[in-house]
Amino acid sequence: MTEQVQVSDPVVLSIAGFDPSGGAGIIADVRTFVHFKVRSAAAITSLTFQNSRESFGAIHETARSLRAQVLPIIAEHQIAAVKIGLLPTSELVLEIARLMTESVLPAPVIDPVTRSTSGYDLVEPDVLETLVSELMPLARLITPNISEAEAITGLRITDEKEMKVAAARLRELGARAALIKGGHLSSHASGPVDLLDDDGHVTVFQGEWIAGQNLRGTGCMLSSAIAAGLAHDKSLEESVRAAKSFVADAIRQAQD
Repeated sequence: MTEQVQVSDPVVLSIAGFDPSGGAGIIADVRTFVHFKVRSAAAITSLTFQNSRESFGAIHETARSLRAQVLPIIAEHQIAAVKIGLLPTSELVLEIARLMTESVLPAPVIDPVTRSTSGYDLVEPDVLETLVSELMPLARLITPNISEAEAITGLRITDEKEMKVAAARLRELGARAALIKGGHLSSHASGPVDLLDDDGHVTVFQGEWIAGQNLRGTGCMLSSAIAAGLAHDKSLEESVRAAKSFVADAIRQAQD
């Protein structure tokens, strides 16, 4: 059983979308933070309309409303880690970059969400370009899946070798580290492979295929768990390993 979060535990800030069904976004982030014994703080970028099966639309926050959410949090708390999820507009990307540079905030873990699990496009067309130019140079880690990594780098990714090339490209674009999630590749019969390039040091994480339907919100949980590990002063590799174990357990429990 997860121990109760204490006042003395580090505070992790999630800047992400709100999924009213609770499967992904900030609700999934907060559940993950509690598991890893960090205190939760959050700012909403987009109010989405969805359930566990389908997405119907969204209303996005403005730069002004996002800033109004974040400033009181950082005025009260020393933030130990930042996780950034859904950024639907370039306006919000630019505002977060300003907040990161103006304030004493740690380099964020960025989960570059572009589509919902049901296939709904969540971001405007120019967002990735702004993300690359303005926010990625501030990132401790970016955690794209295969399609997101292809969209950002312009590279085709079909195997582990191409994952390594794409991760290096993500670092060239500014991120200090890149974790490419290989769950959408079928080339590894023994299980999915994730690849971490941390400042040129490459680590490959071999997973296992878990039978059953896909669990929503796994990308949210993974990036939030990594941020929680960093908040507890674990190394990036340690944080990724713990996060992957947590997500695998969540998938197993969902299938059961």
